Amino acid sequence: MSVVWILAILIALSVHEFSHALVGTALGDDTARRAGRLTLNPFAHIDVMGFLMLLFIGFGWGKSVPFNPYNLRYPKWGPTLVALAGPFSNLLQIIVFGFALKGVTTLGALPIDNLLVQFLGLLVVINTVIMLFNIIPIPPLDGSKVLLSLLDAPRHAHLRHTIETRGPILLLGLVILDTFFGLNIFGHLFGGVIHLVYQLF
Repeated sequence: MSVVWILAILIALSVHEFSHALVGTALGDDTARRAGRLTLNPFAHIDVMGFLMLLFIGFGWGKSVPFNPYNLRYPKWGPTLVALAGPFSNLLQIIVFGFALKGVTTLGALPIDNLLVQFLGLLVVINTVIMLFNIIPIPPLDGSKVLLSLLDAPRHAHLRHTIETRGPILLLGLVILDTFFGLNIFGHLFGGVIHLVYQLF
């Protein structure tokens, strides 16, 4: 397990979780700030078990950023904005680190085995995977908040309850199938986008 791999994961996860806290605070809820999550310090955002699983299995998680939806400025779409702040931060990182990678490999003419090139490449890939995984509309992933906001009408109450209670089980089942049975579900879903990102940078 290389140091650059661990460092790239820490950066991507920390910025992702910090962005949730930043947007929640900007929308009027100070829950994340009071919980010490309005920081880029990775130790505030890393869940030990989730981090170890991410390193050794390829699937993991950071600490969920707390927020009170009743404190948010926009009751319907506030939770969605807080949720999407994470994937959006990953998109920004892809762009920043992608152009940095292009700069050092073309203008700087650094070889592919250079440590900086490998580090920037890992940052692009890891942020792409985290972004794509989190926009899946299955609880507790960030993308589910968009779906639940669209289904806020009273007539959808039963469907919302079903999604919120069974979504985590469905997600866990997909991860188990993907990780331990080699079905490569997420690889097929994300492969084309990752290839496109590589082509761009």
